[in-house]
Amino acid sequence: MKNILTYSIAIIASIFFMSCEDVVNVDLDTAPPKLVIDAAIKWEKGTSGNEQKIKLTTTTGFYNSTIPSVSGATVFITNSSNTVFNFIETPNTGEYICTNFIPVINENYTLTVIHDGQTYTATDKLYASPDIDNIEQGVFPGIGEDQIQVKFYYQDNGAEDNFYLLGFKNSNIAFPEYGVAPDEFFQGNQMFGFYTDEDLKPNDVLDLSLQGISERYSNYMTKLLNIAGTNEGNPFTAPPATLRGNIINQTSKANFPLGYFSLGEVDTDTYVVQ
Repeated sequence: MKNILTYSIAIIASIFFMSCEDVVNVDLDTAPPKLVIDAAIKWEKGTSGNEQKIKLTTTTGFYNSTIPSVSGATVFITNSSNTVFNFIETPNTGEYICTNFIPVINENYTLTVIHDGQTYTATDKLYASPDIDNIEQGVFPGIGEDQIQVKFYYQDNGAEDNFYLLGFKNSNIAFPEYGVAPDEFFQGNQMFGFYTDEDLKPNDVLDLSLQGISERYSNYMTKLLNIAGTNEGNPFTAPPATLRGNIINQTSKANFPLGYFSLGEVDTDTYVVQ
């Protein structure tokens, strides 16, 4: 009788834990799709910068596994001399490519996107970026054991206020990580960005990037990174606010798109962890 009781409890427990693995779909309100414009123009040092890409998508439901692309739009950028740089879609991808773009430091550019009877515009300047001067590896005290830390250094221009977007792409992580750095407390001095991860080990590859950006884009990215870090692993946590960029719907201002139009020179380097 004792054995029968034990087996019965084990069977009930197994059924209970199996039931806990069932997928539960919660009914969620879905807002009408919004246009998302990914228009980050980056001029990598040492290249002509003639080939640039703008991607158009829309927002979608929480449970959708694919992001809808937007085809059939008219996309172009003009400079201060009214030279037009057309972006032509790779068919059915939502990716619009320009092969004759001319990047000029401190030049002003205007983006225009026309889709579904709506016209969207934004203006920004192409910002310079300093060089990545050198890269150092050290040890950072971690929880339980020390962690590897990689730093790259660059020289700030003391004649102006500058803002930088720092990028780190770990070969073992699917997506790059970003940080924003103003020169408020480093005016005219050497600055640095650093990366550490508890799983970072020798022979891992880090792709590093440094981009000059506007103050407004710096504020936008700071808010975006803060929003991305507020969910604390809870997939049902809603963002605390809708983050609006600098792109305006000229046809219907209330129907604003998501995304940002930015331009910047970028310096890149690759580091193999020792």
